[in-house]
Amino acid sequence: MRELNTFGFDQTAEALLEVTEAEQLTDIYEDARLPRPFHVLGGGSNVLLTGPVLGTVLMNRIKGIELISEDDDIVRVRVGGGVVWHDWVLFAIAQGWCGVENLALIPGTVGAAPIQNIGAYGVEVKDVIDEVVAWHGALGKFIRLSALECRFGYRDSIFKQELKGEVFVTEVCFRLRKHAQLHTEYGAIREELQAMDAEPSVEQVAQAVIRIRRSKLPDPAQIGNAGSFFKNPVIDASLFESLLQRFSNMPSYAQPDGMVKLPAGWLIEYCGWKGFRDRDVGVHTRQALVLVNYGHATGAEIWNLSERIIASVQERFGIVLEREVQVW
Repeated sequence: MRELNTFGFDQTAEALLEVTEAEQLTDIYEDARLPRPFHVLGGGSNVLLTGPVLGTVLMNRIKGIELISEDDDIVRVRVGGGVVWHDWVLFAIAQGWCGVENLALIPGTVGAAPIQNIGAYGVEVKDVIDEVVAWHGALGKFIRLSALECRFGYRDSIFKQELKGEVFVTEVCFRLRKHAQLHTEYGAIREELQAMDAEPSVEQVAQAVIRIRRSKLPDPAQIGNAGSFFKNPVIDASLFESLLQRFSNMPSYAQPDGMVKLPAGWLIEYCGWKGFRDRDVGVHTRQALVLVNYGHATGAEIWNLSERIIASVQERFGIVLEREVQVW
């Protein structure tokens, strides 16, 4: 499994299969010779392997991008679950379609995107998903879920709740626009566009996002990591106001429902973890949200470090951080 997870952990699985066609899943799930349970793996960019994987790992390699319908403003596109997410973003941009440019360079596959409800720079994938098709192992059939039925939340969905471990996402139908409705107000996108001396466009927003991500996040090909390890906590306004009295420079983002989102990276850095290293495990020097494997760390060691960070933030702020990565 070492080449199949971006942390680079040298772990094994009982069995490993590539799924290139959705039709294979019927036979796979009926094959009594394959060890259970089944684990679905996309790009391995959001997985923490804490030990040998018991059961069968199914690698989602279902490809294909197909235009379903279009009118003067909207296109509906079916994308295979095994398509690399960033490749899909670049494809959409090349067609002049708008909606996923702020999600450029996010690692992983299309099939994993709705599970995590990936998001960046003011946009979440739920904003552009029309429908998700998945194989339901227990039911032995394919199911179709509308965006509403997916019950998307912040880095959350029905696939992480009731359907966790039950489904294999085979395709995602996206709803994109032909006429740009750009989101440049979040983070440093506007400043980056100014630095690029570029007029805002779908292509330029994507390039700005790519430049920002590359400046802040380490390349897994150079150092083992899974990107943002923790979710940004969302707290009620009264707790935020009490914290603001003690930490006047605490950054925050007001939410439509009256809650307040805090950047987990700031909380972790305030507790002194940024740049921390203990042998081959550590916290990245440029981004406190990223835990890293400097060479020969184990998943258990990364887990233990995350436990220490969670305890530290809870002691200082009274906030319990939640891991974003999936733990196997």
